[in-house]
Amino acid sequence: MLADISRVEHIYVACGYTDLRSGIDGLATLVERQFQLDPCSNSLFLFCGRRRDRIKALLWEGDGFVLLYKRMENGGGFQWPRSKQEMRQLSWQEFRWLLEGLCVEQPKANKPVERVHL
Repeated sequence: MLADISRVEHIYVACGYTDLRSGIDGLATLVERQFQLDPCSNSLFLFCGRRRDRIKALLWEGDGFVLLYKRMENGGGFQWPRSKQEMRQLSWQEFRWLLEGLCVEQPKANKPVERVHL
């Protein structure tokens, strides 16, 4: 049913609003036609509606799609990227932040340092 999600190579978030009435076929078509990505790749695709309190995730498992749905309770919401980029790739850390209701662009997070030549 649900494979080990840690094997996913890429995590993509569809910035902006998505009509969450769409099911597997509609979201797979959106990934392919609007974002020019392969919905059958080893990737997790995330979508959020206007209310920002629920998300859908689309995952191909080799023999079929899995559609995951999460709804935040108690007035919580997702800090969904609304930038002009249509599809944005996330790191695993950014994915965890997003699912915890945090902004994926944490201003206080340590950034990688370029190699310093002494």
